[in-house]
Amino acid sequence: MAMELRHIRYFLTVADEGNFTRAAARLGIGQPPLSQQIKDLEREVGTLLFHRVPHGAELTEAGAAFLDAVKSMPAQAIAAGEAARRAARGETGQLAIGVVGTATLNPVLPASIRAYRRAYPEVELKLEEGHSVGLVEGLMAGRLDVAILRPSASDPEELTVRTLLEDDLVAALPAAHPEARGTGGLDLAVLAGDPLIMTPRALGTGLHDTALEACRAAGFEPVLGQPAPQITSMLSLVAAELGVSLVPASMRQLGFAGVAYRTLRPPVPHVGLALAHRSQRPAQTVLNFTALARAAARRLGVGREE
Repeated sequence: MAMELRHIRYFLTVADEGNFTRAAARLGIGQPPLSQQIKDLEREVGTLLFHRVPHGAELTEAGAAFLDAVKSMPAQAIAAGEAARRAARGETGQLAIGVVGTATLNPVLPASIRAYRRAYPEVELKLEEGHSVGLVEGLMAGRLDVAILRPSASDPEELTVRTLLEDDLVAALPAAHPEARGTGGLDLAVLAGDPLIMTPRALGTGLHDTALEACRAAGFEPVLGQPAPQITSMLSLVAAELGVSLVPASMRQLGFAGVAYRTLRPPVPHVGLALAHRSQRPAQTVLNFTALARAAARRLGVGREE
């Protein structure tokens, strides 16, 4: 017979009551079955745990030692069970979140993290900023649990990628550009002669390809300018008058010195911002975060319905 938690519970009740009959009544079982369970436990331990006396049961020296060793076990078992249930609900543990640089100024990001921290304060969050290709690599390698990135047709099939919102593109122009002070929607075709500053396609295909497609839809093949690895370096090159760029509208919040933003004439190109995670057995922490992020996007009026 393997020692079971119920045997420990029976033992503790008899030790507490000092009487088999009262212990049996408290446990809701018959006295003979209780006596047999205690005998089975004693056989398993290899020694007597109780002296049977006329008016009850007294702990032997071995029984007293056994009591000291096992008295915390029921509470530990309850705590362990609750810990397991909380982990299953995604209320504890860690969550590594990757974020593409162009998402850091979108209000949906702080709203999502704020909502998650309030709902699951005991989950340790780890944030990593990077470009979309690097974030996909982090997800595939298991370094990241979930990422907010720019989706691409080349994203691996092993990932679940769901568009969170669509971000309109705006033209970022040097402050001294002839079109910088215009009003109304800017015709993208007027920028045909300006070098177009973009991130290299190897770092993120979504924004890169969308910008190229927008130029071609406007009737011209853009002249590619100096590439830049991050959105801030793109805007630095624009401010230095080395070209123009197409960036998500949320980048307006940067207020970058020397850069003017112009809304584009319809049809306005847009680029998606998506939630991505590994498809196979996603952790509950991941599912909780994605649900709250989608809810945050809907509250902000930018969420995309599934």
